[in-house]
Amino acid sequence: MDNPSKITEGAMEYSLGEFDGNSVLYDFDKILIYLNAKGKLLFGREFRIYDEDLVIIRKLCYYFIKDKENCQKDHIDPNKGILLSGPVGCGKTTLMKLLRHIVPQQRPYEMIPCRNVAFSFNHLGFKTIEDYGNTKFFCFDDLGIEPTGRFYGKDLNVMGEVLLSRYELYLQTKQKIKTHATTNLGADELEERYGHRVRSRMRELFNLVSFDDCAGDKRK
Repeated sequence: MDNPSKITEGAMEYSLGEFDGNSVLYDFDKILIYLNAKGKLLFGREFRIYDEDLVIIRKLCYYFIKDKENCQKDHIDPNKGILLSGPVGCGKTTLMKLLRHIVPQQRPYEMIPCRNVAFSFNHLGFKTIEDYGNTKFFCFDDLGIEPTGRFYGKDLNVMGEVLLSRYELYLQTKQKIKTHATTNLGADELEERYGHRVRSRMRELFNLVSFDDCAGDKRK
């Protein structure tokens, strides 16, 4: 049986903790060493983990490794998805692309820019809602700043419809289908963009994990 506490990248093997033959006792410091190395492989040698992000990263790690005790302390429900919010450039997308790699044994999710979903609707119409309302796992990137969809002269809040479909799926599959998202918008702005009904469904779909409003732009 594979050892889920070890991950190999090229010629290097990284340990994330100790495996007792049944479960992994994760070590956060070891996870950080791996994330730093994997981040450089994915995003280039300039990548680094910022000290000011460690609280957020720790929360997300607890979620991904399904550390029930620490999730409970952080009021995180492991059955829900993650809505990672924060200012432009604070590293939300990078973290969501990176953190899925610490649990290669779990079902992966696909990163999809929300604007691509809206553009897809403009070409394919309601097939797009069906395509993203399926049983795949997705992380919708930059939720709330995508354009309104338009198909044969009919305008549609495409991501609002996709989120409603994902919510129905979440209920039907007894919380087995995960949906994640990143956003620059606050709760009130999301409600203004998608309406009260979608916003209340989002509360049931997502755990909200937020960067500080004054988190710096790392892209500068």
